[in-house]
Amino acid sequence: MSGSPTNGPGEKSFAALRGQLHEAATAFADGPDALEGILLGMVDDVDRAVREPLEIFPVCHHSPASALAMARRLREKQPKIVYLELCEDMTPLLGELRNCRLPVAVQAYASDIDGFPAEWAPLSVVAPITEASAEYQAIAYALDTPGVELVLVDRSSDHVFQWDSRHGERTPEAAAGPAEPAPESEAALHGEAVGVEIGDLRPRFAELEEHLLRHGKVRHWSEWWHQYVEVPLGDSDHAAYRQVMFLVGSLFRRLAPGDGERVRVDEDRERYMWTRMREHLAASGAEPEDCLYVCGAFHAASRVDEFGVAGGGSFDISPRSATTWQYGLIPSSHAAIEAQFGLASGSVSIAATQWAKNLKRTRVQPYRLAGQDGAKRPRPAKKAAPAAPAPPSEAAADQLSGFLRRPPVLDTLDEAELLGWSVDIVRAARRSGYLASTADAIAVFETSILLAGMRDRAKPTPYDFQDAAITCIEKDSVPGRRDVRRLVEIMMGGDRIGRVGYDALPPLARDVHDRLAPLELKLQQRGVQRALLDMNSRPELGACSDVLWMLRRLLPHGAARPIMGERKLGERSIQESWDLALGTHQRALIELGYEGVSIEQVLEQRLRRDAYGPRATTAVVLAAVEDATLYLRSRRLADELGTRALEVLTAERTVDGAPEVLRRVRGLLAYYRTGEPVLPPWVESFVKAGYAHYCTLLPTAFTDDDATAGQVAAMLGFLFSMEGLALSLGCDRAQLELAVAQSRPTDPERTALLWAAQVQLGALSRAELRERCGELLTNQMVVPAYPRYLSGFVHALVPVPGLADVVVEAVSNAFGRLPDPVLLPWLPTLITTLRAGAADLAPLLIREAGRIFPARLAALDAWVPPWREAPEAGAPVLGGTKSSGGGNRGAALLFTHPRTLDAVAELLGCDDTWAAPGEGPAGTGGAALMARHPDSATAWESLLAGA
Repeated sequence: MSGSPTNGPGEKSFAALRGQLHEAATAFADGPDALEGILLGMVDDVDRAVREPLEIFPVCHHSPASALAMARRLREKQPKIVYLELCEDMTPLLGELRNCRLPVAVQAYASDIDGFPAEWAPLSVVAPITEASAEYQAIAYALDTPGVELVLVDRSSDHVFQWDSRHGERTPEAAAGPAEPAPESEAALHGEAVGVEIGDLRPRFAELEEHLLRHGKVRHWSEWWHQYVEVPLGDSDHAAYRQVMFLVGSLFRRLAPGDGERVRVDEDRERYMWTRMREHLAASGAEPEDCLYVCGAFHAASRVDEFGVAGGGSFDISPRSATTWQYGLIPSSHAAIEAQFGLASGSVSIAATQWAKNLKRTRVQPYRLAGQDGAKRPRPAKKAAPAAPAPPSEAAADQLSGFLRRPPVLDTLDEAELLGWSVDIVRAARRSGYLASTADAIAVFETSILLAGMRDRAKPTPYDFQDAAITCIEKDSVPGRRDVRRLVEIMMGGDRIGRVGYDALPPLARDVHDRLAPLELKLQQRGVQRALLDMNSRPELGACSDVLWMLRRLLPHGAARPIMGERKLGERSIQESWDLALGTHQRALIELGYEGVSIEQVLEQRLRRDAYGPRATTAVVLAAVEDATLYLRSRRLADELGTRALEVLTAERTVDGAPEVLRRVRGLLAYYRTGEPVLPPWVESFVKAGYAHYCTLLPTAFTDDDATAGQVAAMLGFLFSMEGLALSLGCDRAQLELAVAQSRPTDPERTALLWAAQVQLGALSRAELRERCGELLTNQMVVPAYPRYLSGFVHALVPVPGLADVVVEAVSNAFGRLPDPVLLPWLPTLITTLRAGAADLAPLLIREAGRIFPARLAALDAWVPPWREAPEAGAPVLGGTKSSGGGNRGAALLFTHPRTLDAVAELLGCDDTWAAPGEGPAGTGGAALMARHPDSATAWESLLAGA
């Protein structure tokens, strides 16, 4: 650090101020040594900054007083080079601000990172810009004034993450107290980005901030700054403004706590900026007197060795990492700025209102970018001659002594303005459901004056008026969506939300707008818009439908929400209805543009990322296959991802994703069977490998405590539903039989699943299964666990849906045989178990119960359950088993409706007559059929002879 300045002009300029502070330190402390070091050090910091040949312009972020002083100074000095404290790699984007409506944020974004921890991805840095900010005045002046160069000198976005952990600077003000919560849709416009700003002026010493707020009779820091710095500096001259800001920055810097990491970063930023400025001055040959350095007041009062154009020290700037950064503009809002930087709710809106009042009062003409969206066309003005820079002795003259001694100028009460506020807030409250009246307007008016007087103010501030309105109108309840605090913020200027113009959007976002142009909607406007697509009458809207479905897959919920129509495998709607809010979610659409040049490319990249990620499961990869088929209709990508699903399946050792795997495999298999001539090779390999894989894991899953009944049922469902295809591909059914035989479950649910599997394999008959269920009801020790057996039977409907009648019978027997003292205690357990584990299978049970039970209440008394009916003597049994209704139901159905079989017989050339029921087959129809069509028998003979 460089020491205090030696004898020179600065010693004479601030001699009076040094004497005053020396006397104050002696009077308020027990000796001059206690405070003299801090107080006189602050004067040295101001003296050093004022005497710097390269003029330093200290600012506070989003401060109307700083913006006003900046506009004045730029018109007076007309600098040729403007150095601005902003990330140096954001320079190319500043020209695009003219295509936007402020506030917006300049963003640097990186999704593929190299050199940082993988869990930090994606990296994002934003720098919000409002019209009532000094940085915007400097940018507008430099970009629209011929011969002026704008140079950004702060560390790059890459160095933001090199120098700090990811969360190190996310909310610098959070330590001093959280800001009031803002509406989520407005405060979330910056996402999870790290914010950088010009001029972070807030005490880092919590006790100091508490002291200032208490003695200033204010609630939060934004109100203190508005009352004691913003308003007094609004009418001060340039020299007084600079010295006061230098003094405030030095005060906060010298009273900052010993946070070594944060102090190191601040000092490195100052070394970085002065190093860049000296390099640019040496390369361009410009004179320091023709330049202006715009930075935060905290950094303006710097004491690093590299300070100044003649500073010493050598700061080595580390190279950037290999991370590829993307740059763009995203919409911002007052609420987003307040939420990100810890400002009080409504403070940025009040600052915007104060900026408009300052311009009207002082008649200062601000700088605005030509063609700025939402800005008024500037009036042509005569070009003023550049003002000669003031002599150094005048620039260094002491303005602080007079400013600090001068009593505050008390603004007279503007009754017309306050009365207008009171009337407007009552009108807004009525529209929001409050029972406000003229009496409330008078009460708000008088209470505002009363609160200002209690806080030693002659004129009520917007914050005093806000407190008075809450006290007099809100009472004890909020009838609508907005409370009175929010109504005041809206009335004072509202939460202005910026918009990025079409020309400033990345190629992907412009492509989306172009492809959705046939919808004839203003998609850049905020809010929800309804889009109606009739692809039957307008086939060209089919392309718009494809875009909307991809946007629904890529953007957050609510950006594109289908109201009517769906997109499933093998299905496409001919009419669709959508609620679109692309303007509200413009940031998300812009960030998609950082990942690719089209939404198809981005979607393909994300599907590959999901499929090849370290946490990819078989279900996740199959979902990617389905999305590739559904949205991209890419057979190449689907086959590639399907092969990846096969690799992941063979590497898995758990059955956690078995239900999802079964659902997606069934859907893909049905799609390919109906839409493709042959199955893709990866599907056949997947079924074959899955059959062997689940057969291997089945005995372990039956006894694993971590595996649920639903997962085991899904495994069995895969094995039984894919069995025909697997056997045709060369799998051995004995593998499944051995796996079931080796299973020894002890849990009631999985025991019921094992019984169902044995019935499906033929190892257990349905009659034996009914007997086992009956034995469970007769065993008093097992009855309490009977609901879990029923839950297992319900899960068994996934692999063996034909057991629905047995499950209905088991439930009915329990209700019919168990007494109420036994039935009622476990009835809640039965309901909760079925609801939690098998809610999706309930419709199957309900349909089966509706088929079995009588449809009318009167028939219930005489109704006999089908499982209690005695089978007819000598009745044939279809398939070797008796149906739930008894008798040969299949044969009876054929005799009742013979037309289907007649049509098949006619195709085969069989003209024999039907035999009567019970007579058996007539003649030798089968032999005659073989004689007429010997090709099949010949083929079998050659096949067997070859074997």
